[in-house]
Amino acid sequence: MTTRILRSIALAFGLTLALSPLAFGQPSTQASTAPTNASSARNIASGEKAKIKGIVVRRDPDTFTVRDLNNVDTTVRLTDKTSVKTHAGSFLSSGKRYPQTNIIRGLNLEVEGRGGSNGELVADKIAFDESDLRAARAADVRAVPLEERATATEGRLAEVEQNAQKMSGQLDELAAISNAARGGAKAAQETADAAVAGVNATNDRISAMDDYVPQDSIAVNFRLGSSILNPDAKGKLDTIATKALNAKGYVLEVTGFADATGNTERNRALSQRRADAVIRYLVENHQIPLRRIVTPYGFGESNPIADNKTREGRAENRRVEVKVLVNKGLTQPAPAIKGSSGNEQ
Repeated sequence: MTTRILRSIALAFGLTLALSPLAFGQPSTQASTAPTNASSARNIASGEKAKIKGIVVRRDPDTFTVRDLNNVDTTVRLTDKTSVKTHAGSFLSSGKRYPQTNIIRGLNLEVEGRGGSNGELVADKIAFDESDLRAARAADVRAVPLEERATATEGRLAEVEQNAQKMSGQLDELAAISNAARGGAKAAQETADAAVAGVNATNDRISAMDDYVPQDSIAVNFRLGSSILNPDAKGKLDTIATKALNAKGYVLEVTGFADATGNTERNRALSQRRADAVIRYLVENHQIPLRRIVTPYGFGESNPIADNKTREGRAENRRVEVKVLVNKGLTQPAPAIKGSSGNEQ
């Protein structure tokens, strides 16, 4: 019987040693997939003027990363004074202004600015071709801005470390129980299984940091050919803005649509103006940060929800949809590990 107990203790201790690299290896695997690891990074001296051209390979709430033709990455910081325009079409044209939310992954652009205190480029002017913007939108119309992603991930790693320490202490306790009484081996096995489940659940939460799930949505409608918000639309936006501000780790997805009246290009532009009007109302009346808003997009007459052949159907299709998305990794409960007595710790 003593031999069986000692074998069970050895099995439980072996499981703990196997779990240690699993707990601490998971985050490093995710970090190795970051796009900038495959290229070198450029540091710009503080105050130095610089001008770069390249493609956006990473987008964060207040910064983005540009990769040039030499495969060198530059971190660009946005400020309230940063100008975002299309290239001038002629001598008399100064280019079309765009909100900073239109800087998305895959966009080919040009940045002018000065070096910041951390080696980044603080942007004064950003310019791009409108055709490049349409191409980037087609490739990725839902570039997700993840605020405080690194901080949240570090928090998940701290939980993994704490769970690993708990497992170590629990196994020492189980070894003493196994040496003192019968049935200790069974208790050690059960605790080891609970430890495996706890580490797996923690790793699942870390993996879910990039996953956003819908929490709420509304649709506001417009008059024919108009992008002006009516009182009913403003009331709906007030309601969803309040829900969003009370949510944890949220972003807003705003998409505009039109009915089939008129030509396709006009409807696409009209739907974009409608989406921009909604964003402007949320920012100016509810102080929703721009980094919390996914790049708005106007789909034109695509994706109708009703029949465009009827008056009522066309009225339903003239709309903007607003969805509140929440971070799945932040909303999941932390895993509980059961101790040797069966109580959760």
